[in-house]
Amino acid sequence: MKIDPIHQFNIEPLFTIGHIGNQTIAFTNSSLYMFIAVAVISILMIGTGRQLVPGRLQSVAEISYEFVASTIRSTAGSEGMKFFPLIFSLFMLICVSNLIGIIPYTFTISSHIIVTATLALLVFFTVLIYGLYKNGFKFFKIFVPSGVPIYILPLVMFIEILSFFLRPVSHSVRLFANMLAGHIALKVFAGFVAMLGASLGLLGWAGGVLPLALTVALTALELLVAFLQAYVFAILTCIYLNDAIHPGH
Repeated sequence: MKIDPIHQFNIEPLFTIGHIGNQTIAFTNSSLYMFIAVAVISILMIGTGRQLVPGRLQSVAEISYEFVASTIRSTAGSEGMKFFPLIFSLFMLICVSNLIGIIPYTFTISSHIIVTATLALLVFFTVLIYGLYKNGFKFFKIFVPSGVPIYILPLVMFIEILSFFLRPVSHSVRLFANMLAGHIALKVFAGFVAMLGASLGLLGWAGGVLPLALTVALTALELLVAFLQAYVFAILTCIYLNDAIHPGH
């Protein structure tokens, strides 16, 4: 029996939508799980009702709303609430899709760099365009920290500019790498259990207790990571948007 931890990340076309030149436009398993994540979020936020005494699902929806709102207020101020729809959508999409991806035989959309890079670039250009729109050339004050001695200012400005343009890289790779590594580890340890049982019989199943326990522990850790990575992505978005709202250091 061969353990193939990479197979779970394959993007498979489900049906063809059309063609643009020689390029086939297909509806893939990644697209399907994006739709599933959006459907789950829609049901949670719209279909749970507006009862005075909330039920479990309505409580989850209200807690999610207030959690993101308080995160924005604490990092970007009350003015940052104008970006609440964007940040809430990003947080919920990443969190729900990550949690769905932990279910066996499902697909994790954030395990592909193209997805996380697209979300990171959306944040990057939002910050850049809004910062220039609101502050004009004063936006570039984010590259000139106050209180820096003049003789090292060019070096500091270079570092600030470089770090600004590298934000989409770190923003996307952090989410992608954590989800990819966690799912590979889960697959490897789960594969050990099946491999030992298939090759050694009853003795193998007894020996598979340890990798099974590690798989259960890693699954619990992945649940935590699924939420934490959505939170980290959202709070970094708030911090970057704060630069656009208040460009002075």
